[in-house]
Parts: sequence; structure tokens; C-alpha cells
Amino acid sequence: MKPVLDVVISGWGSYIPMYRITVEEIARIWGKSPRHFREELLIDEKAVAGMDEDVATIAVEASKNALSRAQIAPKELGAVFIGSESKPYAVKPTGSIVAEAIGATPRVLSADMEFACKAGTECLQCCVGLVGSGMINYGLAVGADTAQGAPGDALEYSAGCGGTALIVGQKQKVNDPVALLEGSVSYVTDTPDFWRRPRENYPSHAEAFTGEPAYFTHIISSTKMLLEELSLNPEDFKYAVFHQPNGKFPIRAAKSLGFKKEQTDPGLLVPCIGNLYAGSCITGFSSLLDVASPGDRILVASFGSGAGSDAFSFVVQDGITSKRKRAPMVMDYIKRKKNIDYAIYTKFRKKILV
Repeated sequence: MKPVLDVVISGWGSYIPMYRITVEEIARIWGKSPRHFREELLIDEKAVAGMDEDVATIAVEASKNALSRAQIAPKELGAVFIGSESKPYAVKPTGSIVAEAIGATPRVLSADMEFACKAGTECLQCCVGLVGSGMINYGLAVGADTAQGAPGDALEYSAGCGGTALIVGQKQKVNDPVALLEGSVSYVTDTPDFWRRPRENYPSHAEAFTGEPAYFTHIISSTKMLLEELSLNPEDFKYAVFHQPNGKFPIRAAKSLGFKKEQTDPGLLVPCIGNLYAGSCITGFSSLLDVASPGDRILVASFGSGAGSDAFSFVVQDGITSKRKRAPMVMDYIKRKKNIDYAIYTKFRKKILV
């Protein structure tokens, strides 16, 4: 899929809470060995939202960082979309909260979107469509989530908190564009690998089924379709970032597609602070924009259970150099941390229901 008008990334920004809980601390409570999570899944710790943090506050902080880099007024945004599977209200949009908080209201299109872990790139696709058709000049796409994992479940080790915001605009109207979109592809099937029923507190998953035929089939299929559509090969890309439920899955997907280890390493910053669900893939993309140079081509491929994958190809532009230092980088948030024990984690994530 290619927009009618050239679409570029104008600004980007992430936010990751400062609190961390290690896999050793979680394993200690449940009498399990942390070796599997640390050595095989490449997860050391995960980010935990504080008592006063949720998807709305995370999205606001990420959006402010993106606006600082884009250097546009919030009211220039024609759309504000929030992708999440852990929004604070069951019935009340998070998008309107964020749009109001950053000063984008009232003349703005806003909505919440869900597609499990690819909700963030779903928002991005919608912004690209609106901007690429000329309906709006700028759109804000945010992917953000807070940890959802039942006590003792494998997800409790990997489900972290955080998010990323991307501002897209029409190339001819953007000063110092960051990255040019070459094209995108979406691949969707009805694959029940992960779900949460109404009134259930935690999601369920089909264990090994979440890898095959869910994650790998969709990621590999969307990427192959994109490469074919754009007549590109893996070696044409400087970097590639795939959805990161853990560190092992994206490495395997990259290898099967023909990407080399050095093309994916920078994007593997995210698993060390947990799977950010809707914010995972685009936070990996954000970490790449933090280190990329003009001319670099970046592949971004998300995955959402249920199931689907969005794949994008971006070429980094000259504007990235001047905009990078206008907001904190992903690594700045990763390095800014405070470890907590399981009791504080339980309190912060409201694990005890009364």
C-alpha cells in the first residue's frame, strides 16, 4: 500500500516508567528458575508503571516528546489515535484525554484502537491514510500499554509498561522530515492465539501456539509481501525491527527472512524492559531512530494476536540529525530506573483485588 501523497515521520517520542522488577524477583516468588527468561528469551527485567501512571499518562508523555521533535503546534494535529489493550476506561476514549492534555482539541479526530500488540501500528496505518490522502496535514499515532499478566503466568515475566508516539505529515509541508514512508502491507487472519474475555482481569494465551502459526506466520508473511511489493531485499535495509514479545522471537524471524544479526541488534533494546504490547514494535522503531543516520532504510514489522501484522519500509531523512536531541531517547528511559520487589509490584499493578 502506498499513499497518494508522500508521507513522512515528522517527530517521534517514547516514554518508559522508571520502576523495574527483575525476572529473578518474580521467579523467587513462584519457585521457578529465571534462567529460561534471561538466557533463552533475553529478558532481564520489565518496566512497571507507578501508582499514578496508566496508558493515558504514558501516551501524553510520549506525545509531548514527539511534539518537541516535530516542532509543530498541537492544534496542527488532525488526528490523535491511541492503540492499547489496557486503556484506563472500558467505555470512554483515551484518545480524547490525550488530545486534551497535549492541547490538540477541539478540532481533531480522535479514537482508541485495539488489535492486541499491533494496535500502535494500526494507528500509524490510519494516520498514513488520512495524511496521504490530503484530509489532514499531521496525525499522531500512539501505542501504549501497561502490564497484563496473571500472577505466576509466563506473561508476568515479560509484560512491561511503556509506549511510543509517532507524528506523520505530508512531506511537502514538513520542515526537516525524519523518515520517508516507502510503503506498507497488512496481513490478517483469524488465529485465536491470545485473548481476554469481558470482565476477565488477565489475558489467556495458547502457549506454543502463539509462535506458530501466529507470530511467525504473520510477521514473515507481511514482510515477504512488503519486500515483493517494493522490489527490495533484506540486504537493502540498514535495520529491521520486529514485534518483540521476547528477545528470541524477533531473532528467529529475522534469520528466517534473511536478515543478519547486526541489522536487528539495535531494535532489540525493548525486551530488556519487557514486552510493551501495543507500544513494543514502534518503541523498537523509536530506538532505531535514536541511532539511525540519513539514508538508512528501516523495516518495521508488528504483530498483533488474533492475528495480524503490519510491515513498513522507511528511509531516514536529513531532518533526523537536528531533531534527535530535542527529547529523551529510549536508552535514556531504560537507564533511568529504580528496582522494586514483588510486594511493591503487586501494589503498583493492583494484583490484589478487593
